[in-house]
Amino acid sequence: MAKAAAQPGTRNSGKLTQAQLDARAQQRTEDDELIREAQKGQRTAFDALVRRYDQSVLRLALHMLGNEQDAQDVHQEAFIKAYRHLGNFRFECSFYTWLYRIVTNLCLDQLRRRKSRREDPATVLDASGDEMDLMANISDERAMSNPARELDRKVMSERINEALGKLTPRERTVFELKHYQGLKLRTIGEMLSTTEETAKNTLFRATRKLRANLSELRG
Repeated sequence: MAKAAAQPGTRNSGKLTQAQLDARAQQRTEDDELIREAQKGQRTAFDALVRRYDQSVLRLALHMLGNEQDAQDVHQEAFIKAYRHLGNFRFECSFYTWLYRIVTNLCLDQLRRRKSRREDPATVLDASGDEMDLMANISDERAMSNPARELDRKVMSERINEALGKLTPRERTVFELKHYQGLKLRTIGEMLSTTEETAKNTLFRATRKLRANLSELRG
């Protein structure tokens, strides 16, 4: 029976332990076996891959799009596209990198459509502490029992989501993949069919824009 997929990214900046490295290697081996079976026409093998990455794909789409309905649509379309093109998978990268590339491209298309229609991006992301910690110039003073500070955090969350909406689709994608999914810049570059250096420069621009837009929130 296939195990649930380990999270491809980690929010810790330290190196992975040997146990984590071994788990990833085992996961990739199992994924490759399932892919080969699915390529031979065994639908149950692909269903097992879906179960492994179902929640990870949905979380990624939700973080990138900030809208549950859009995320659900991308989630469904991503697995349909993966199933249709699984025969083209050549085992040159891990399955999650290949699948995440499909998801990010679908999200980029969705974000571009929003821009072209001049829509305001939906802002339904949770006001989590992690979001606050991404901006070094914003203090995250947790005081759940203090209504005034809770209001400040709500305003801060709204401003962060508004600032994310001002990034270009590619800038937001790189930022989301790095800080929400914890992926390495090299992996992000592969997913976006570009270089690690380009992904790094895009992340730098995104972070600089966010800090500029959020400068008024310095406490």
